[in-house]
Amino acid sequence: MRSTGIALALLLSASVVVAQKELPPPGGKPKDFTLPRKTQIALPNGLTAVLVPYGSLPKVTVSVVVRSGNINEKENEVWLADVMGDMMKEGTRSRSAQQIAEEAASMGGSVNISTGLDQTTINGDVLTEYGPNLVNLLADIVRNPLFPESELQRIKNDRIRQLTVAKSSPQQQTLEQFRRIIHGNHAYGRIFPTQEMLEGYTLDQIRKFYENNFGARRTTVYVAGVFDLGVMEQAIRKEFSSWKSGPEPLIDIPTPSMKKAFHLIDRPGAPQSTIYLGLPVANPYDKDFVPLVVTNALLGGSFGSRITSNIREQKGYTYSPFSQLSSRYRDAYWAEVADVTTDVTGPALKEIFKEIRKLQNEPPPAEELQGIQNYLAGTFVLQNSSPGGIIGQLAFLNLHGLSDDYLTKYVQNVYAVTPQKVSEMTKKYIREDNMTLVITGDKKKIESQIEEYAKPAPEMK
Repeated sequence: MRSTGIALALLLSASVVVAQKELPPPGGKPKDFTLPRKTQIALPNGLTAVLVPYGSLPKVTVSVVVRSGNINEKENEVWLADVMGDMMKEGTRSRSAQQIAEEAASMGGSVNISTGLDQTTINGDVLTEYGPNLVNLLADIVRNPLFPESELQRIKNDRIRQLTVAKSSPQQQTLEQFRRIIHGNHAYGRIFPTQEMLEGYTLDQIRKFYENNFGARRTTVYVAGVFDLGVMEQAIRKEFSSWKSGPEPLIDIPTPSMKKAFHLIDRPGAPQSTIYLGLPVANPYDKDFVPLVVTNALLGGSFGSRITSNIREQKGYTYSPFSQLSSRYRDAYWAEVADVTTDVTGPALKEIFKEIRKLQNEPPPAEELQGIQNYLAGTFVLQNSSPGGIIGQLAFLNLHGLSDDYLTKYVQNVYAVTPQKVSEMTKKYIREDNMTLVITGDKKKIESQIEEYAKPAPEMK
């Protein structure tokens, strides 16, 4: 019996080996994204609404997106938009904060407010039957914030705690300096306020910021999910038609620095060095942006990318390096970010630059590129697999002034990128002589390692 069992185990083992050697079946042909048919409404006061039926789950998501955020802050008002957003959660002229939360919960959902660089989003999702009620609730929050003085100090204290935590993080310190070098004193370059700024914000400042920056012209209402089109359109018209038009969106495009720059933040005794290496590149409005997305994913922006495979898998210098395309209105930069062991700071940089130069000079194999394209197509499908995801994509199009073709032809355009195009994009945009390098780490231990990277760019002849 024992010998029979051993023979059977060996037979099964051999079968597994044979199975493992067999190639997997070819994947299906990638499909372009089909945007659900949408209805767009324009109110006389300038507000627009976009309604998109999606899915079969009896829920609806509503987002009120206002083209106002940190971009609208003055030099001495950093995070004022965030404090205002926090205060908007504290009630309206007819509802307390608790009533807002309870009302949203009674409809099977919740309400959230988030502030970004270019826009502020007030959104919620509820059961389908309560869609019009959610529109009423969100309109009240957006149009009639109470800004109760009783909550201001608590909110400022919360933000001060967040600031203290962020400023103690080497990653945040490095990002702050990186953005400051690239964007200077533009709002995109101001990451953190001082504690004195936060402590000094008054209710009058918050109310003035709201009055100057919120209004129908800057607002788009998005509805996605399962809903009655006529009923939801009627609710939007009822709740928003009488809102003040307000100002046009602020257009303040930065002129980012393209000069080679280096900055070292000393952190004595640090076991790791935090690296930010990057430069301004094409933004989403540019025809090169999608090819850049593919190039970034292959170079450092995915788990199987070249830089990640090199300094994580092969060398063991770091655990979770990544590169990214970070975009704002008419602005974007590429950056490689990594926390590397202090003793290999210089060698890690050497490998990063080696991978960049190699991709500039040698187009990647077609098989490698196809794997990255499959990855991007797959993640794109996931991004569009929920009402909130659809709204996020539509808001992205609206902010950057893009047509629906950006979404519907995205997969097609990803697969249209050739190996030669990847090499061309790397050579055109990921230029060593224009990069900003910021490192936070132990100066005594890393200074000699990074001497060659701290040198200024050579003079052009």
